Amino acid sequence: MTVLERYIPGFRGFPPLFAYTLLLGAGFGAFVTWDQWYWWGRREDYSFGYLVPIFVAVVVWDRWPQLMALLGIEAKIAPEKGQEPNQSKIKPPALSFNWMNGGMYSFFKWFIPVGFYSGLVLGILIFGLGAFYRAGAGPSHPGSLFIAVGAGMVVFALVYINLPDSSVVWKEQTGENLEPPTVLDRRLTTVLLFWFPCFIWIISAPLVSFIENALSLFLLNKVVTVVFFVFEMGGYALEQEGNTLILPTGRAGVEDACSGIRSLMGCLFAGTFLGAIFFKSTIKKVLLVIFAMAFAFVTNLMRSVFLTAWAYNHGPDSISGFVHDAAGYFVLGLTSVMLLALIPIMNIQITVKGVSESKTG
Repeated sequence: MTVLERYIPGFRGFPPLFAYTLLLGAGFGAFVTWDQWYWWGRREDYSFGYLVPIFVAVVVWDRWPQLMALLGIEAKIAPEKGQEPNQSKIKPPALSFNWMNGGMYSFFKWFIPVGFYSGLVLGILIFGLGAFYRAGAGPSHPGSLFIAVGAGMVVFALVYINLPDSSVVWKEQTGENLEPPTVLDRRLTTVLLFWFPCFIWIISAPLVSFIENALSLFLLNKVVTVVFFVFEMGGYALEQEGNTLILPTGRAGVEDACSGIRSLMGCLFAGTFLGAIFFKSTIKKVLLVIFAMAFAFVTNLMRSVFLTAWAYNHGPDSISGFVHDAAGYFVLGLTSVMLLALIPIMNIQITVKGVSESKTG
């Protein structure tokens, strides 16, 4: 038993170098959390960041059995305990890249390792630039973003580089030799377990100012245009001057906060987390994120139309305070319910074998 296994029982049976890589990743996570904590407490649109370390821990805990199966840990530690290995835990999960054939393998065999080593070097440079920026200028949007991107790239690349040889693991488990495409297949499937813990920090880091301002302005223009169109089609008298709507009861300015960028970032994070937890298919994960952003945009439009209608009837000053906040919380809850309701729908699979039946998977 190694020193690491003695003090951290959860690492029992792990290859030492790979276990130290995971500890290094936890250290990077702690550093990024410290850096981004400044923004989470000062910007409402990034207050969801407090949940990021918790959700990362949940995802790692959820995927730990799958990681142990892919690494063959159960086959190693069960005999040490005087037990028979649990075959259900030894059998690795379904692989993600079983479409590779001999020709594709010949290409990816060289291309993928070069990509990960290049990513490691680039990640070190980006992280170093962000850390240097942080040390000189203090908390800043570019510094936090570079630190998050660089740390994710470094850890993701090191996980791949320090993974044990898949063919050796499989030989220890079954006594059989793996075909070459399957060796790479198992390696990629294992490293993809870490995409969420490595890169979710990019979402909780503030965007670079010019990107954030451009995105906010784009969304704000769309909101004002849609609200004006809805009221005009309904026969209500109002005029538009830039981002200001002139109502019979007064002028209602549409603030930057009403652009929906807050709900967009929050829903992007929520969709990414829910996709990581509930879906194995990459396509479904991407679709859920797209739906999350669409829900954020649509529900923010609904909120803006409601607030404008309230101001139309009660005056622009009436939408401040309770009405404004209540509408925001309602939209947030509605979006969350819509996302949660979408998950079982996307998990339905239809199989046709003489008759149609549905199953969840």
